[in-house]
Amino acid sequence: MRFGALLLALAGCVTVPPQVGDSAPVIKDERQEEAYQKVLARYSGRDEIFKGFDTILFATATLQTDAFREARLQRQALFKVLPPERVRESLAQEISAATGTHELFLGVYVYDYHYDDFDRPNSIWNVELVTPAGTVRPLSVERVGRADMEMRAYYPYTGVFWVGYRLRFPALFANGALVIPANAEWVLLRLASTLGKAEMRMQTR
Repeated sequence: MRFGALLLALAGCVTVPPQVGDSAPVIKDERQEEAYQKVLARYSGRDEIFKGFDTILFATATLQTDAFREARLQRQALFKVLPPERVRESLAQEISAATGTHELFLGVYVYDYHYDDFDRPNSIWNVELVTPAGTVRPLSVERVGRADMEMRAYYPYTGVFWVGYRLRFPALFANGALVIPANAEWVLLRLASTLGKAEMRMQTR
């Protein structure tokens, strides 16, 4: 009985889903790899939902700041041997396309695919971006797809059974005030439903 209880307790301590398949791609230069991981960690937040010893959801989100976009595109250039001007062009295009919005990448692992419906109008999840200035709902939630090696190269916290989403929130409130004030140091992505609540806090600079 004691041994069984110990196993249950240990199972309850697991805070990441089991890794299946190959590891995510990495840069051969350890310093470059470490530098990217630091930037990724700075602008990412994670949380999970459990019901007793059962996993409901694991989630990690990354705020697409200019600094993170540049780091991600430079990483892409290292993998694909792209010239520096290609990085500059891609960065300018991404920043231009995101004008008027705040974009986040969301990776989720949901134990039951019926609840992996973040992009649907009648989703069970209430998705909100919380900042020091207030709370807003997304303008759009786009399902990127199941995690593959391409996705995991830039978001290695995703795994084989994870799904990626692109979330866009307004940059301004209805009254014209900034959703993320210039002096804000953090934002929080909240996923809430009858299954539970996950809150991912990320740095903004």
